[in-house]
Amino acid sequence: MSSFRWISALQLGCLQTSRGPQLLQPASACAVQWRPQSSEAVSAARLPCRVKLSAGKRYAWCACGYSKKQPFCDGAHLKQAPSISPLRFSPDKDGTVFLCACKQTKNAPYCDGSHLKVIYRDAVGALKGLFK
Repeated sequence: MSSFRWISALQLGCLQTSRGPQLLQPASACAVQWRPQSSEAVSAARLPCRVKLSAGKRYAWCACGYSKKQPFCDGAHLKQAPSISPLRFSPDKDGTVFLCACKQTKNAPYCDGSHLKVIYRDAVGALKGLFK
């Protein structure tokens, strides 16, 4: 067997011999790992992001929470949460605003105070964990 075919067979996880294919490694040890894709937004931060916006400029607010450039989209949803698209918006006037980072707002992309519920829920969960 040529070295190229042997390496290709090794990458596929089997080595063909006269007796037939033999498994070299268990399927669970495969190099390719399956990652579930999320259909729900994750909280990027507990507090809103204060940003300066320009009137007429188009922005893409991250709705999934996976972006590394919060509160704006960097395309991370394409791999992490393909069912969630960013919210594109254009402000009417220049100014500084608070954009939601907890992803629970009812007034997306602007903060409506929903992060207080997220903080409260996390605090209650932590306290319950202490007294188990």
